[in-house]
Amino acid sequence: MLVKRISWLFYCILLLLPLSVDAAKAPEFALATLNSSVKLSAYHGKIVYLDFWASWCGPCRKSFPWMNDLQKRYQNDITVIAINLDEDRNEALTFLEEYPADFTVAFDPEGKVAEAYGVPGMPTSYLIGPTGEIISKHIGFRNSEKSIVESKIQSLFSSKN
Repeated sequence: MLVKRISWLFYCILLLLPLSVDAAKAPEFALATLNSSVKLSAYHGKIVYLDFWASWCGPCRKSFPWMNDLQKRYQNDITVIAINLDEDRNEALTFLEEYPADFTVAFDPEGKVAEAYGVPGMPTSYLIGPTGEIISKHIGFRNSEKSIVESKIQSLFSSKN
């Protein structure tokens, strides 16, 4: 019972953390995808929405349709990369059968990339600007915050032009 209370308290504290972080260089990574591999540096000059997720994550079920929509609407201007943290890839594949991804899905079963980014929970996403700086960090997924993320993306489009 005490562990549940501590976990709940930790989650509540995470919700109070700011949604933005000071601009810092996004850690480089190279990971396997469903069919090949992905490297963050390949997207230099572009905007990247980087999302860390796991098959057991309830909010991830809500974020995938939105990320599909984001990728579709801004296909020429933004790249969505979702990094799965399941140790067993089959669990991720089962999730993807129910919640297909129209964006790049990479696998980090050892959690090394998640550790480099300081991921505190699932899902956690990072908006990465064209020069590789982290513009913002979002913990969790709430429909009420989609417009905040999209306004940050729009502001990056403005600053690119």
